[in-house]
Amino acid sequence: MRTPTAFPTGRTLISVAAVSAALLATAATSVAVAQVPPTQAAAPALSGQTEAAPGTLAERLIVGYKSGAAEASSNRAAEADATAKGKETGESVDFQRRLGTGAALVGLGDARSTTEVADVIAEFRSDPQVSYVVPDRLNTPQADPNDTEYGKQWDLFESTAGMNVPAAWPTSTGSGVTVAVIDTGYVTHSDLAANIVAGYDFITDTAVSVDGDGRDSNPADPGDYYAANECGSGIPASNSSWHGTHVAGTIAAATNNSKGIAGIAYGAKISPLRVLGKCGGYDSDIIDAITWASGGSVSGVPANGNIAKVINMSLGGDGACTSATQSAITAAVNRGTTVVVAAGNDNDNVANHSPGNCNNVISVAATNRTGAKASYSNYGSAVDISAPGGQTSTGTANGIYSTLNSGTKTPSTESYAYYQGTSMATPHIAGLVALMKSANSSLTPAQIESAIKTNARALPGSCSGGCGAGLADAAKTVQAVSTSSGGTTTGATFSSTTAVAVPDAGSAVESSIAVSGRSGNAPSALQVGVDITHTFRGDLVLDLVAPDGSTYRLKAASTSDSADDVKATYTVDASTETANGTWKLRVQDTAAQDTGTLNSWKLTF
Repeated sequence: MRTPTAFPTGRTLISVAAVSAALLATAATSVAVAQVPPTQAAAPALSGQTEAAPGTLAERLIVGYKSGAAEASSNRAAEADATAKGKETGESVDFQRRLGTGAALVGLGDARSTTEVADVIAEFRSDPQVSYVVPDRLNTPQADPNDTEYGKQWDLFESTAGMNVPAAWPTSTGSGVTVAVIDTGYVTHSDLAANIVAGYDFITDTAVSVDGDGRDSNPADPGDYYAANECGSGIPASNSSWHGTHVAGTIAAATNNSKGIAGIAYGAKISPLRVLGKCGGYDSDIIDAITWASGGSVSGVPANGNIAKVINMSLGGDGACTSATQSAITAAVNRGTTVVVAAGNDNDNVANHSPGNCNNVISVAATNRTGAKASYSNYGSAVDISAPGGQTSTGTANGIYSTLNSGTKTPSTESYAYYQGTSMATPHIAGLVALMKSANSSLTPAQIESAIKTNARALPGSCSGGCGAGLADAAKTVQAVSTSSGGTTTGATFSSTTAVAVPDAGSAVESSIAVSGRSGNAPSALQVGVDITHTFRGDLVLDLVAPDGSTYRLKAASTSDSADDVKATYTVDASTETANGTWKLRVQDTAAQDTGTLNSWKLTF
């Protein structure tokens, strides 16, 4: 991204990220990479022995009997043995059928816990006539997508610095979710066309739009090229970037269509909203696009028939987040839309660049192929998460490969190219949000942000200045929130409304909630709702304390976060903790001159 430039008439615009020197489009070279098996979170003891799939309890067992045992050839004997073992364990166990290998398929009836299944397995294993007993595991397609350029998408699958996307696809592909790409619009591309839905052209000024008219329902990208000095003194000429199309391809390119690339959320739809044209785009147009995308009303613009639950903004400029922009973002989030924005390409603190420094957004920094902060990426405490953005200075193929057009000025033939930038990192997170919303439609923007941070992995490389919670992990995050794997809330809420004063620069205070009537462990997406009044929330450190004393950091202190109050919902993977017991919220004010009160907090299982 480039800092705002003065238009010849004195107008100031937000510039297109693609015209920055940090975002390069260069010729593609092939890179052959083998897919690495997805990284799995550590599982409890016996989980691999009792699960049909991660998070899914086995319903059947495959039992192999030793040669010579009656059960090895007699179905009646196998049935009798299953019934006997069921009686021993107190479970309903039954013989179902004989497999081609001679093994017996045994049903587990109403066994509903890991312990119950493990007891049955142990009973079979203790029988000297049993050769083996294993869960009847559920298998899913594991082949790479057949997209011809998929091997170039290291950012999706490489173990070092990829985002572990393929392992998320068996759970979610983004189906049912619309992502609004607020950018340069869309130039026709056959690897995207199936996932494009109606959008809008929000550019009011024809000098910027260069399509001969103002706002209309056609978000087609006519090209954003400009001549030397046309966008400000000393600014060199630039070819058309087709930036919005590159971003859209990363999010939702058609997949398994035997061509091109794979999209992160290839089941999702893209609504292209055009706000950037020649030399950039106005705040006013961007604000209206944010409003309309999220279901708000914009004067003179028809109602949106494709309301987006995710907004991608790979754009930005210098300065503070204005009240006008912040108001639009806050309203969108309040409507349930998650707003994902680029941190910026200035190798500077994101606090100096908007909208990466706005509140209620997911601000994304860029990493390179080694997992370190990309040299151009902004940083700082306002960054929420990092994602692959590429770095072509170390080799063209180390950029992010996506859909494009070969036209230098106006549209020509469709193509693909490597770009780099936080503009490229941002759609990785927007795509992840689409996967999450598809897996669990009840997630709020706050829960989504918290889950992405909680399930991130440590940055594989170095970062000076702050790169958020780490490198996003798509598979782990989607698994944590998926309703099919139990990673969701049941609606059971326990709360404390007793106010607790938070002493200025003092010792930590705690508030307790007694949880009872729950069975087993807490969920992998335990929701912790917090309401704290405070005059400088950056002073505060928040921890959730489990019944056994284990602590989970909810919020760290930040000297640059000067806003008031903490009113947020955090997502915690508490699946290793017993649900019942006394949970505590620990709050500490770490700096002087500001005071506050913990008004209330709650746990939602």
